[in-house]
Amino acid sequence: MSDLEMSKTWYMETEKTEKGIKIKEETEAVLLRIFIGESDTYQNKPLYKYLVELFRKEGLAGATVLRGILGYGKKSIIHTMSILRLSTDMPIIIEVTDTRENIERIKPLLNEIIEEGLITEEKVRIIQYRCRKI
Repeated sequence: MSDLEMSKTWYMETEKTEKGIKIKEETEAVLLRIFIGESDTYQNKPLYKYLVELFRKEGLAGATVLRGILGYGKKSIIHTMSILRLSTDMPIIIEVTDTRENIERIKPLLNEIIEEGLITEEKVRIIQYRCRKI
């Protein structure tokens, strides 16, 4: 059982179905969104890949990398996937969700690794669905 599963459960519901017992569980967690550029690297590896591998190694509940199709940041330079103006540095967002304790544990590492970017943090409610065969 992951730390996220062991965190405070707000609500749990079960229902018997043809496939087994469907479980719906709601818990509280923290979501970090890390905004970087596609060309950012760390230790000769794309930064987004390095971070996801780090999160997995550190045992965080889950991470997803999203590639933007249009965006601009602090310098107001528009990055786009347009054929007429193909950018080599598209916006990348890495979302990682886990317990408050695990997110706090990983933040000092992010401070060492990320040279340029933006991180947002918010409290979220996780709604997880599982099915147990009977």
